[in-house]
Amino acid sequence: MDERTRLPVVGMVGGGQLARMTHQAAISLGQSLRVLAAGENDSAGLVAGEVVQGHHTDLDALRSFAAGVDVLTFDHEHVPGEHLRTLVAEGVVVRPGPDALAFAQNKQLMRERLSAHGFPGPPFAKVSDVDDALKFGDEHSWPVVLKAATGGYDGRGVWMLDSERAARDLIPELLAVGTPLLVERKVAMRRELSALVARSPFGQGAAWPVVETVQSDGINTEVLAPAPGLTPEQVHEAQGLALRIAAELDVVGVLAVELFDTGEGLLVNELAMRPHNSGHWTMDGSRTSQFEQHLRAVLDYPLGATDLLAPTVMANVLGAPETPAMGPDERLHHLFARFPDARVHLYGKGERPGRKLGHVNLLGGDLEQSRERAKLAAHWLSHAEWLDGYEIH
Repeated sequence: MDERTRLPVVGMVGGGQLARMTHQAAISLGQSLRVLAAGENDSAGLVAGEVVQGHHTDLDALRSFAAGVDVLTFDHEHVPGEHLRTLVAEGVVVRPGPDALAFAQNKQLMRERLSAHGFPGPPFAKVSDVDDALKFGDEHSWPVVLKAATGGYDGRGVWMLDSERAARDLIPELLAVGTPLLVERKVAMRRELSALVARSPFGQGAAWPVVETVQSDGINTEVLAPAPGLTPEQVHEAQGLALRIAAELDVVGVLAVELFDTGEGLLVNELAMRPHNSGHWTMDGSRTSQFEQHLRAVLDYPLGATDLLAPTVMANVLGAPETPAMGPDERLHHLFARFPDARVHLYGKGERPGRKLGHVNLLGGDLEQSRERAKLAAHWLSHAEWLDGYEIH
């Protein structure tokens, strides 16, 4: 408890953009989020009032940080489970807990648990040697999807194997460096969706509108909220699926359930137990943002309303191949002159190719026009050039 404010203290492990935006939400709740950051220039470290330097794999750093907070949460899933279990045994309140977080940390465990409880997903198998993948490919047809069971994100740790030859070439190399692997059937899908929910220790759940996510090279570049063309029955199915998973795994906080829309039903792709890129639109387009909701959940406050304020398009700002000569300040000047309604969220990160530097939300209006304007705005912020012949006037 903070003696100055008489409010509980939330500590977030990880100093990236998710912690930065959680800090923004914490201010409205009277708090100043405490952050354990690996580097002094981490995104959240530039703005949070209380920043501790330390690495998420260092048990002593975690223990020291946890001693000053009422509840410990995360902006990524990479804290070793054994460290978290040690902290729990020592009396630290960890949300989500290590037993739940394990299913976001290990895709093999996640697939096994969800399959055992009847949640829909593609066929899968553990890969201990190349023969496991060859047998799976013969049974389910090529190509197949090879995944690192742990450590992958934003398209990293995922490989498309189109033949036995590809499997024989790649799998021994990955196993030799200790990468745990599983293989899944490649899903024929119409699109990808995300069902974002939150759950409190009390057991209260809340679900946002289901969104469509657009991927490029494994990175989410665009989110459409709500997902166009979903029937009320499909929305109910996706939200119910996510809420049941949250309850089954005893998740506390925000849970993103990434889904494949096959046209014949929904299949679970992956889980994230933290605020998620597919929920950035909620900062402007929802009654309660995912960041405030995550804080409410881990503090066991009643959850906020998740009503859609207006249809919203989110576009990620991804670093250009070459950093523009024009600085970000001047880019913002030009952007706001052309798109005064754009809601810009920049993360304070150094620019490099493909890096997530921020996002833009555009609310209301025609969907296709909003998508085009969001794409133009995001590209301008990263490249300092207008797409499709747009000129600065």
